[in-house]
Amino acid sequence: NLQHRTGDQEAVTQAVGAGLGTWKSPEVQPSLPEEGRGERLVELHTSFRELFTFFCTNATMHGAIRLVCSSQNRLKTVCWGLLLLGALGTLYWQFGLLFEQYWQYPVIMTVSVHSERKLFPSVTLCDMNPHRPSLARSQLLALDAFAQENIYALYKFNFSVSGDAPFAEAPGPEPAFQLDRAIRLQRLRGPGGQNKVGFRLCNSTGGDCFYRAYPSGVTAVRAWYRFHYISILALLPTDREDSHRSQGGHFVFSCRYNGQDCQARHFQTFHHPTYGSCYTFNGDWAAQRPGITHGISLVLRAEQQDHLPLLSTEAGIKVMVHKRNHTPFLEHRGFSVRPGTETTIGIREDEVHRLGSPYGSCTDGVEGLDVPLLYNTSYTMQACLVSCFQQLMVETCSCGYYFYPLPTGAEYCSSARHPAWGHCFYRLYRDLETHRLSCATRCPRPCRESSYKLSAGTARWPSSTSADWILAVLGQAQHPTSVLHSRSNVAKVNIFYQELNYRTVDETPVYSVPQLLSAMGSLWSLWFGSSVLSVLELLELLLDAIALTVLLGCRRLRCAQGPSQGSNGHPTPSQRPPSSGDASRALTGVSAEERGQEWVSRFLTPEPNCT
Repeated sequence: NLQHRTGDQEAVTQAVGAGLGTWKSPEVQPSLPEEGRGERLVELHTSFRELFTFFCTNATMHGAIRLVCSSQNRLKTVCWGLLLLGALGTLYWQFGLLFEQYWQYPVIMTVSVHSERKLFPSVTLCDMNPHRPSLARSQLLALDAFAQENIYALYKFNFSVSGDAPFAEAPGPEPAFQLDRAIRLQRLRGPGGQNKVGFRLCNSTGGDCFYRAYPSGVTAVRAWYRFHYISILALLPTDREDSHRSQGGHFVFSCRYNGQDCQARHFQTFHHPTYGSCYTFNGDWAAQRPGITHGISLVLRAEQQDHLPLLSTEAGIKVMVHKRNHTPFLEHRGFSVRPGTETTIGIREDEVHRLGSPYGSCTDGVEGLDVPLLYNTSYTMQACLVSCFQQLMVETCSCGYYFYPLPTGAEYCSSARHPAWGHCFYRLYRDLETHRLSCATRCPRPCRESSYKLSAGTARWPSSTSADWILAVLGQAQHPTSVLHSRSNVAKVNIFYQELNYRTVDETPVYSVPQLLSAMGSLWSLWFGSSVLSVLELLELLLDAIALTVLLGCRRLRCAQGPSQGSNGHPTPSQRPPSSGDASRALTGVSAEERGQEWVSRFLTPEPNCT
């Protein structure tokens, strides 16, 4: 049976072979096998379906192959298509949120601690005892009499203006001055029935007036006296030298730093119109170790002589610790030391490093600022604000405020030369307080700034048992016959580094360019599990789709413009049947450039049936 079956199969096979041998297949154009055909430089596909199929089959992006593998199951194809579109939409929505946050340029503060030797900061001390300039002595006496008159009219109180020693008459003529008696202290009734005290200021024509009112009578008297006091000082020569030796030059009894005596070259002196004689210590001292014994120790005279009691109502020492080569603004950052005490001040230093544009607004100096700095010191925001206000004061009121430096060619405000300067000044100052001036935007913060954190402690000094001999020694150190009678005339100040460690606060961008790219890569990997090369594949798909769209559009345009035959009636190359030469070329292979040219010519040459 097995032999019969085998024979039957051989017979069938011979019959089929004979039949196949007699069947003739139609002629077909030979072509390169798929495995022997390489990808071209620009893959020009015949349709968008072929292009999309080729991309999904060969892309490294996850999920794309499912659109091809599931082509026989429409439900799966639709589901995977929706999943890919949803993932792509979510990805770019998160990209939008990421870029929105990046373009806001947020920063975080990074705190680090360093330990190294630091230069000792500058220390400014004032005796808080402003004295009368000798050139304006008679004008100040007239102002004191006018103040007595105003205070008596308000409070029915007489007071003694001054008990100081007489001054020697200054050589030269006194400045011409006429006291503006129209500006008087008045009781005012504020909203809600609250009583206030103030004075009335008007412009040059008298048509615009307002009251400068204060809820406290003490504050109102000081502000009113200060207004007239400025008008007097503004008449003095600008090159006048305010000597700090008007009290005998004995504000500083002793000064020692790190166990060594201070020298005259270690300090600068100046006179402040409100805080009196001031000393700024600028020694080139490097802090070797922390502690009181390695800091600066000063014994100071805190005697009050009541030169201007309505201008200065405090007794003690005004102190400010600031960075070297910075202007000390005592009215903003100074603190008071009580007389008859030993005050110990510990310093901790912090450095702030800010980022510039586009993360914030800061400056490394005066370069690039539109505000000329009036102080011959390093840039600080406070110095810039003062310079900006003084510039606006000169432009608006035609004169400058006496407590601030003058721009070139300007003069100080005075009632004798500028009768309405008070009205202009207080209007402008109110705009500054309410942030309606442009100074806040014109004066950025410094990119590098040092600040000092202070902690203070006090003790009674001298003690009751040692007060007699200490005061006697200190008094004879000034003059052989001088004696200090009370501990309220002296004060001791110790300033030192609590620790040499200092903190730096650095602004760091939340998203730098590498961090932004890393976040984008994480999102792309989360939703598609791919890399940068996958993005380039998408870009390649886009370029191929654009090229295919252009070629198909050109082909339709050619179809609409002319017939499918050439002008001589001969068929186009695309219409000719393949010849044996074409077949041999297909078998032997041609260059990629020739194949691309043939492909483009076939697309641009319309077929007989252009549809």
